[in-house]
Amino acid sequence: MKNKCSKYEELFVQNASAEEIEKHIQQCEECRAEYEAQNKVSDLLDEVKMYYYSKRKKQVARLRAACAIMFMVFSLASVGGFALTDDDIMDTLKYGDTLSAEELGFPVDSYGLLMVDE
Repeated sequence: MKNKCSKYEELFVQNASAEEIEKHIQQCEECRAEYEAQNKVSDLLDEVKMYYYSKRKKQVARLRAACAIMFMVFSLASVGGFALTDDDIMDTLKYGDTLSAEELGFPVDSYGLLMVDE
């Protein structure tokens, strides 16, 4: 049983120069076959890379737009919710002015503060 040549992998792990790798590929049949198989995979990846990245860019753009829209919706809803629960604003809209405690019929002292009976 013949051992498989592992020099090609060793050269990559050791970060050998391109000339050393090329020289070994020319001499060794097994490593040349492995090199060609890697090139085929690399070519396939290059073919689909443009499609993948353009699709991903579109998805990221859509996600950003959706986040911006949701931020605006929640911001407007929260500002609108605060405005509708503020009694002074609602009184101004309904009656033209805010109502005081005395106008609402509560017992008040000379300063306009609510009087509490003990």
